[in-house]
Amino acid sequence: MTVRPMATTVPKLRVDIWSDVVCPWCYIGKRRFEAAVAELDGELELDVHFRAYQLDPTASPGKSGPVFDAYARKFGGPEQAKMLIDRVTDTAAGEGLEFRMDRALRANTLLAHRLLWWADQPATPVTQEAMKERLLQAYFVDGLDIGLPETLADCAAELGADRDDVLGFLTSDAGRDAVADDLSQAAEHGISAVPTFVIEGQWAIPGAQDSDTFVNVFRRLADKLRATEEAAATDGDDSDAAPGESCEGDACSTD
Repeated sequence: MTVRPMATTVPKLRVDIWSDVVCPWCYIGKRRFEAAVAELDGELELDVHFRAYQLDPTASPGKSGPVFDAYARKFGGPEQAKMLIDRVTDTAAGEGLEFRMDRALRANTLLAHRLLWWADQPATPVTQEAMKERLLQAYFVDGLDIGLPETLADCAAELGADRDDVLGFLTSDAGRDAVADDLSQAAEHGISAVPTFVIEGQWAIPGAQDSDTFVNVFRRLADKLRATEEAAATDGDDSDAAPGESCEGDACSTD
Protein backbone atom coordinates (compact mmCIF):
# COMPACT_ATOMS: atom_id res chain seq x y z
CA MET A 1 0.00 0.00 0.00
CA THR A 2 1.31 3.43 -0.93
CA VAL A 3 0.67 6.26 1.51
CA ARG A 4 0.55 9.67 -0.15
CA PRO A 5 2.07 12.46 1.94
CA MET A 6 -0.32 15.17 3.00
CA ALA A 7 0.31 18.66 1.69
CA THR A 8 2.41 20.64 4.11
CA THR A 9 2.11 24.00 2.43
CA VAL A 10 -0.85 26.24 1.78
CA PRO A 11 -1.49 26.72 -1.96
CA LYS A 12 -0.72 30.22 -3.21
CA LEU A 13 -2.67 31.87 -5.99
CA ARG A 14 -2.17 35.24 -7.63
CA VAL A 15 -5.40 37.07 -8.40
CA ASP A 16 -5.44 40.07 -10.73
CA ILE A 17 -8.72 41.97 -10.56
CA TRP A 18 -9.50 44.18 -13.54
CA SER A 19 -12.02 46.77 -12.40
CA ASP A 20 -12.90 50.45 -12.50
CA VAL A 21 -13.53 52.79 -9.60
CA VAL A 22 -16.82 53.98 -11.13
CA CYS A 23 -18.18 50.46 -11.71
CA PRO A 24 -20.97 49.56 -9.25
CA TRP A 25 -20.62 45.83 -9.93
CA CYS A 26 -16.91 46.11 -9.14
CA TYR A 27 -17.71 47.36 -5.63
CA ILE A 28 -20.35 44.66 -5.18
CA GLY A 29 -17.95 42.05 -6.54
CA LYS A 30 -15.22 43.23 -4.18
CA ARG A 31 -17.49 42.66 -1.18
CA ARG A 32 -18.46 39.19 -2.38
CA PHE A 33 -14.84 38.32 -3.08
CA GLU A 34 -13.87 39.49 0.42
CA ALA A 35 -16.56 37.28 1.94
CA ALA A 36 -15.14 34.32 0.03
CA VAL A 37 -11.60 35.11 1.16
CA ALA A 38 -12.79 35.18 4.77
CA GLU A 39 -14.40 31.75 4.34
CA LEU A 40 -11.21 30.38 2.74
CA ASP A 41 -9.01 31.61 5.58
CA GLY A 42 -6.26 29.07 6.18
CA GLU A 43 -7.05 27.01 3.08
CA LEU A 44 -4.98 28.99 0.59
CA GLU A 45 -3.02 32.21 0.26
CA LEU A 46 -4.14 34.84 -2.24
CA ASP A 47 -1.86 37.51 -3.68
CA VAL A 48 -4.36 40.11 -4.88
CA HIS A 49 -3.64 43.02 -7.23
CA PHE A 50 -6.15 45.51 -8.65
CA ARG A 51 -5.56 46.29 -12.32
CA ALA A 52 -6.77 49.22 -14.39
CA TYR A 53 -9.82 49.23 -16.64
CA GLN A 54 -11.68 52.31 -17.87
CA LEU A 55 -15.40 52.13 -18.53
CA ASP A 56 -15.62 55.79 -19.50
CA PRO A 57 -12.23 56.88 -20.88
CA THR A 58 -13.78 59.80 -22.78
CA ALA A 59 -14.95 61.52 -19.59
CA SER A 60 -13.30 64.94 -19.44
CA PRO A 61 -10.97 65.42 -16.46
CA GLY A 62 -12.11 68.29 -14.27
CA LYS A 63 -15.54 68.52 -15.93
CA SER A 64 -17.73 66.38 -13.71
CA GLY A 65 -21.50 66.19 -13.81
CA PRO A 66 -24.20 63.97 -12.31
CA VAL A 67 -23.60 60.34 -13.24
CA PHE A 68 -27.37 59.95 -13.62
CA ASP A 69 -27.24 62.20 -16.69
CA ALA A 70 -24.42 60.11 -18.17
CA TYR A 71 -26.35 56.90 -17.51
CA ALA A 72 -29.45 58.37 -19.17
CA ARG A 73 -27.46 59.19 -22.29
CA LYS A 74 -25.78 55.77 -22.38
CA PHE A 75 -28.70 53.51 -21.51
CA GLY A 76 -31.58 55.09 -23.40
CA GLY A 77 -33.12 57.73 -21.16
CA PRO A 78 -33.93 58.67 -17.56
CA GLU A 79 -36.30 55.76 -16.97
CA GLN A 80 -33.71 53.18 -17.98
CA ALA A 81 -31.06 54.97 -15.94
CA LYS A 82 -33.27 54.92 -12.85
CA MET A 83 -34.01 51.21 -13.29
CA LEU A 84 -30.30 50.42 -13.53
CA ILE A 85 -29.40 52.57 -10.53
CA ASP A 86 -32.22 51.09 -8.45
CA ARG A 87 -31.07 47.59 -9.31
CA VAL A 88 -27.43 48.07 -8.36
CA THR A 89 -28.37 50.07 -5.26
CA ASP A 90 -30.64 47.28 -4.03
CA THR A 91 -28.02 44.63 -4.82
CA ALA A 92 -25.33 46.65 -3.07
CA ALA A 93 -27.52 46.96 0.02
CA GLY A 94 -27.62 43.18 0.18
CA GLU A 95 -23.84 43.24 0.54
CA GLY A 96 -23.89 45.89 3.27
CA LEU A 97 -23.11 48.79 0.94
CA GLU A 98 -25.13 52.02 0.96
CA PHE A 99 -24.84 53.49 -2.52
CA ARG A 100 -25.71 57.18 -2.96
CA MET A 101 -25.83 57.34 -6.72
CA ASP A 102 -27.71 60.62 -6.50
CA ARG A 103 -24.40 62.14 -5.38
CA ALA A 104 -22.13 60.31 -7.84
CA LEU A 105 -20.22 62.44 -10.34
CA ARG A 106 -19.01 61.32 -13.75
CA ALA A 107 -15.22 61.20 -13.71
CA ASN A 108 -12.24 60.13 -15.75
CA THR A 109 -10.52 57.43 -13.67
CA LEU A 110 -7.04 57.48 -15.21
CA LEU A 111 -5.51 59.36 -12.27
CA ALA A 112 -7.30 57.07 -9.81
CA HIS A 113 -5.77 54.03 -11.49
CA ARG A 114 -2.33 55.60 -11.32
CA LEU A 115 -2.86 56.17 -7.60
CA LEU A 116 -3.86 52.53 -7.17
CA TRP A 117 -0.71 51.47 -9.00
CA TRP A 118 1.33 53.68 -6.64
CA ALA A 119 -0.34 52.08 -3.62
CA ASP A 120 0.66 48.63 -4.92
CA GLN A 121 4.36 49.49 -4.96
CA PRO A 122 6.73 48.33 -2.19
CA ALA A 123 7.28 50.65 0.77
CA THR A 124 4.28 52.90 0.13
CA PRO A 125 2.45 53.95 3.32
CA VAL A 126 -0.94 52.85 1.95
CA THR A 127 -2.07 49.38 0.90
CA GLN A 128 -3.67 49.03 -2.50
CA GLU A 129 -6.73 47.36 -0.99
CA ALA A 130 -7.30 50.25 1.44
CA MET A 131 -6.82 52.78 -1.36
CA LYS A 132 -9.26 50.93 -3.61
CA GLU A 133 -11.87 50.80 -0.86
CA ARG A 134 -11.51 54.50 -0.11
CA LEU A 135 -11.87 55.51 -3.75
CA LEU A 136 -14.95 53.35 -4.22
CA GLN A 137 -16.49 54.90 -1.13
CA ALA A 138 -15.54 58.38 -2.33
CA TYR A 139 -17.39 57.80 -5.58
CA PHE A 140 -20.42 55.73 -4.59
CA VAL A 141 -21.11 57.13 -1.12
CA ASP A 142 -19.46 60.51 -0.65
CA GLY A 143 -20.12 62.00 -4.08
CA LEU A 144 -16.53 63.22 -4.48
CA ASP A 145 -14.97 64.02 -7.84
CA ILE A 146 -12.35 61.28 -8.07
CA GLY A 147 -11.09 62.69 -11.35
CA LEU A 148 -9.38 65.55 -9.51
CA PRO A 149 -5.83 65.10 -8.18
CA GLU A 150 -6.72 67.11 -5.08
CA THR A 151 -9.54 64.71 -4.21
CA LEU A 152 -7.29 61.70 -4.72
CA ALA A 153 -4.55 63.23 -2.59
CA ASP A 154 -7.06 63.93 0.18
CA CYS A 155 -8.22 60.30 0.10
CA ALA A 156 -4.66 59.02 0.28
CA ALA A 157 -3.84 61.41 3.12
CA GLU A 158 -6.78 60.05 5.11
CA LEU A 159 -5.04 56.67 4.96
CA GLY A 160 -1.70 57.99 6.16
CA ALA A 161 0.05 59.14 2.99
CA ASP A 162 1.69 62.54 2.66
CA ARG A 163 -0.72 64.69 0.64
CA ASP A 164 2.00 66.73 -1.06
CA ASP A 165 3.90 63.59 -2.03
CA VAL A 166 0.77 62.14 -3.61
CA LEU A 167 0.06 65.35 -5.51
CA GLY A 168 3.63 65.33 -6.74
CA PHE A 169 3.23 61.78 -7.98
CA LEU A 170 -0.08 62.52 -9.72
CA THR A 171 1.37 65.52 -11.55
CA SER A 172 4.35 63.47 -12.76
CA ASP A 173 4.49 60.79 -15.44
CA ALA A 174 5.08 57.97 -12.96
CA GLY A 175 2.74 55.03 -13.35
CA ARG A 176 1.39 56.08 -16.74
CA ASP A 177 3.08 53.24 -18.61
CA ALA A 178 2.01 50.70 -15.98
CA VAL A 179 -1.63 51.72 -16.27
CA ALA A 180 -1.42 51.68 -20.06
CA ASP A 181 -0.01 48.16 -19.79
CA ASP A 182 -2.95 47.11 -17.60
CA LEU A 183 -5.37 48.39 -20.22
CA SER A 184 -3.50 46.52 -22.97
CA GLN A 185 -3.40 43.30 -20.95
CA ALA A 186 -7.15 43.52 -20.43
CA ALA A 187 -7.58 43.45 -24.20
CA GLU A 188 -5.11 40.55 -24.49
CA HIS A 189 -7.14 38.57 -21.94
CA GLY A 190 -10.32 39.34 -23.89
CA ILE A 191 -11.77 41.36 -21.02
CA SER A 192 -14.64 43.55 -22.18
CA ALA A 193 -16.55 43.87 -18.91
CA VAL A 194 -15.60 44.28 -15.27
CA PRO A 195 -15.00 43.07 -12.70
CA THR A 196 -12.96 40.21 -14.08
CA PHE A 197 -10.84 38.11 -11.75
CA VAL A 198 -7.87 36.43 -13.47
CA ILE A 199 -6.20 33.67 -11.45
CA GLU A 200 -2.58 32.76 -12.12
CA GLY A 201 -2.91 34.43 -15.51
CA GLN A 202 -4.98 31.48 -16.77
CA TRP A 203 -8.45 31.21 -15.27
CA ALA A 204 -11.00 34.01 -15.51
CA ILE A 205 -14.01 34.63 -13.30
CA PRO A 206 -16.05 37.41 -14.95
CA GLY A 207 -18.62 39.41 -13.07
CA ALA A 208 -19.70 40.02 -9.49
CA GLN A 209 -20.15 36.36 -8.60
CA ASP A 210 -21.74 35.35 -5.31
CA SER A 211 -19.26 34.39 -2.60
CA ASP A 212 -20.09 30.67 -2.86
CA THR A 213 -19.02 30.66 -6.50
CA PHE A 214 -15.69 32.26 -5.60
CA VAL A 215 -15.16 29.72 -2.82
CA ASN A 216 -15.93 26.76 -5.08
CA VAL A 217 -13.69 27.99 -7.89
CA PHE A 218 -10.75 28.73 -5.59
CA ARG A 219 -11.06 25.37 -3.84
CA ARG A 220 -11.13 23.60 -7.19
CA LEU A 221 -8.06 25.46 -8.39
CA ALA A 222 -6.27 24.84 -5.10
CA ASP A 223 -6.93 21.13 -5.60
CA LYS A 224 -5.44 21.38 -9.09
CA LEU A 225 -2.31 22.99 -7.67
CA ARG A 226 -1.95 20.26 -5.08
CA ALA A 227 -2.40 17.59 -7.73
CA THR A 228 0.19 19.26 -9.94
CA GLU A 229 2.69 19.46 -7.10
CA GLU A 230 2.14 15.82 -6.19
CA ALA A 231 2.46 14.76 -9.82
CA ALA A 232 5.67 16.75 -10.18
CA ALA A 233 7.06 15.08 -7.07
CA THR A 234 6.50 11.68 -8.70
CA ASP A 235 7.51 12.79 -12.22
CA GLY A 236 3.84 12.84 -13.27
CA ASP A 237 1.77 15.52 -14.90
CA ASP A 238 -1.61 17.14 -14.40
CA SER A 239 -3.73 16.18 -17.39
CA ASP A 240 -6.81 17.85 -15.90
CA ALA A 241 -5.60 21.43 -16.14
CA ALA A 242 -8.25 23.56 -17.80
CA PRO A 243 -6.96 27.00 -18.77
CA GLY A 244 -9.77 29.29 -19.80
CA GLU A 245 -12.32 27.95 -17.34
CA SER A 246 -14.78 30.72 -16.52
CA CYS A 247 -18.05 31.55 -14.78
CA GLU A 248 -20.72 34.04 -15.86
CA GLY A 249 -22.01 36.91 -13.73
CA ASP A 250 -22.95 40.56 -13.35
CA ALA A 251 -20.47 43.04 -14.76
CA CYS A 252 -20.09 46.50 -16.26
CA SER A 253 -19.19 46.74 -19.93
CA THR A 254 -17.73 49.39 -22.20
CA ASP A 255 -20.23 48.39 -24.90
